[in-house]
Amino acid sequence: MTAFKSLSRAMAKGYYRDKATLFFAFVFPLMFLVIFGLLFRDGGDEMIKLGVVGDGPVVVALENTGAVEIVRPGLDEGLKQVREGDLPGLVEVDGDSVELHYAASDQARAGLVQGLVSGVTQHVNVQATGQPPAFAYSAAQVEDSSLKPIQYLTPGILSWGIAITAVFGASLSLVSWRRKQVLRRLRLAPVTVGTVLSARIVVTIAVAALQALLFVAVALLPVFGLRLSGTWWLAIPVFLSGILAFFAIGMLVGAFCKTEEAASGAANIVVLPMAFLSGTFFPVDVAPGWVQAVSLAFPLRHMNDGMLAFLVRGQGAEALLLPCGVLLAFTVVVSAIAAKVFTWEDS
Repeated sequence: MTAFKSLSRAMAKGYYRDKATLFFAFVFPLMFLVIFGLLFRDGGDEMIKLGVVGDGPVVVALENTGAVEIVRPGLDEGLKQVREGDLPGLVEVDGDSVELHYAASDQARAGLVQGLVSGVTQHVNVQATGQPPAFAYSAAQVEDSSLKPIQYLTPGILSWGIAITAVFGASLSLVSWRRKQVLRRLRLAPVTVGTVLSARIVVTIAVAALQALLFVAVALLPVFGLRLSGTWWLAIPVFLSGILAFFAIGMLVGAFCKTEEAASGAANIVVLPMAFLSGTFFPVDVAPGWVQAVSLAFPLRHMNDGMLAFLVRGQGAEALLLPCGVLLAFTVVVSAIAAKVFTWEDS
């Protein structure tokens, strides 16, 4: 225990004294949370801007939806704005004829305005017949109506920040210790490998816990409005499993690389693409099918999904099985590979 305490204290001091490490562990990921949180905090209140030429019941019904901002640029100017992407669509009303002009190059917005205009037009058609609709339709979201974009940004960016801390911390420390002969001294000292690893893991978990507390505290501020679900505490096993998985990746990177520069570059190559392909900055569900399939091979995807399941969606303990199982299996496999290629000294 004396060796464990001494090593843990020394590693914690190394974190505290390295200002660059503190910046990339705490400030850098938090910047993304603040920037995206401020950009999208009112995203759900934005109305769809739709160009209109002409008048009639369909136009009145569109205005009454409360989700559409009607603009009247004229036909030629409206078509130009649709082509240039300034308007998602232009509704041309001529008597009983309603025609929607849209740009197929923007499939997301085109699908949105097509569904909206088509639904409103059909509703007006049913009203014009004087007959009651054959089917009653209603829609309600399953989450709390107060959900904001920060609810979905916090789990992803927090997971990414933890990945940065674990991968960079483990890899750079391992390379630095090997080059400075610290590993050689530890090997000759009466200290077991398990003591060294456990001390490093405990320090990594402690830093990640401070990250999580800081992230959640900032996201809970009124300006962002994060609201934790009733089962938020079930995210803790996913949190710990994710730290172990990324710590194992860091050990593997550190085992292969010979210099700090090489370790930093390799860690970036691992973490950055994983962040973009795992739903950290945008929902992976809107990505192409092949991207969704590839993302399932990344531990960050499963950590994001697990944190989201409990921090936002309030799922039960049964949802722990998949993310924790994948992350722990990933940890075992990568740790075995890292142990196989690990060396105490530069060859």
